[in-house]
Amino acid sequence: MTKRDYYEILGVTKAAANDEIKKAYRKLALQYHPDRNPGDKQAEERFKEAAEAYEVLSDMEKRRLYDQFGHAGLQQTGFTGFRDFSDIFSSFGDIFEEFFGFGARRGQQARARRGADLHYDLTVKFMDSVFGTETEIEIPRHEMCDECHGTGTKGGAAPSVCSMCGGRGQVTRSQGFFSISTTCPTCQGRGTVITDPCRKCRGGGRVRTSKKLSLKIPHGVETGSRLRLQNEGEPGDPGAPRGDLYVYIRVEEHEVFRREGDNIVVAIPITYSLAVLGGEIEVPTLEGSDHLDIPAGTQSGQDFRLHGKGVPHLRGRGRGDLIVVAYIETPKKISKEQEEILRHLAELEGSKVAAPKRGIFSRRH
Repeated sequence: MTKRDYYEILGVTKAAANDEIKKAYRKLALQYHPDRNPGDKQAEERFKEAAEAYEVLSDMEKRRLYDQFGHAGLQQTGFTGFRDFSDIFSSFGDIFEEFFGFGARRGQQARARRGADLHYDLTVKFMDSVFGTETEIEIPRHEMCDECHGTGTKGGAAPSVCSMCGGRGQVTRSQGFFSISTTCPTCQGRGTVITDPCRKCRGGGRVRTSKKLSLKIPHGVETGSRLRLQNEGEPGDPGAPRGDLYVYIRVEEHEVFRREGDNIVVAIPITYSLAVLGGEIEVPTLEGSDHLDIPAGTQSGQDFRLHGKGVPHLRGRGRGDLIVVAYIETPKKISKEQEEILRHLAELEGSKVAAPKRGIFSRRH
């Protein structure tokens, strides 16, 4: 089944600001809310469709990937849409309270939340980015408290049932044609409260620490590449999975090589005589050096390609090329013999060159 365009679903343009997107979603969510359209399957689908569009377009990273690659670009984020209403209300409970003054549907408990994702910036050397490497990183993150085992209570005892909501995590009230529930203000939707908090984590159930991780950097990464380490982010609620760790790569510049996609560019100076007559030069490569034939009549800035001498493809087999750019290097100083040869050449070419420079003690005869 082909999915509709998210901008079309919300009725906004691709240039729409976040406030405009939120306003458009609010209108559709109210129009197609299941409590307002009981038993209407078409309204239910429109409600889910609008929620999916808002989930993507309200998230800066998801929106960037969608704008660039369409629905296929969202696969790398792990987002595949919403399975049912419980997914939507769990994700947008705060939004619904902001929109309408209510959150989840009646009788629905708060869902254990997955841990937050973490972001880590890593700088790698040029050659390591080309051929890959293994390194160790240390990330600051939270871990479950080992004294209370994440419960937040002293000695790991069970939390007390919230007296406000009776453990449901929701308090129900009527508002117009809606029978609505809001998150319990006392327990924040957990259904339990901590009356005797753990001294180590102060009732939070987790403590700040750091962890060392071994990271394998594949060959061919470049600045902007992103590596995902599943379940290495922040811990979630008890029973929920951890978030993921995203490592963003920045590659250091090289003193000789410049990267263009999977090709490597290197500039090599050659003499005028070599450019005119042709010959062989030695050029640096990623693995060492190689020989390159320079044909007679080579022009300054002309490039030559050594196939398969570039960067290994990040996805798939093969490598890019090494592109050698030859430029004619003009010497700043030459010997007397070289000057005589060049002046003779200038005469043959009919070129009018500057007269020889005389020293300050030179005499005219």
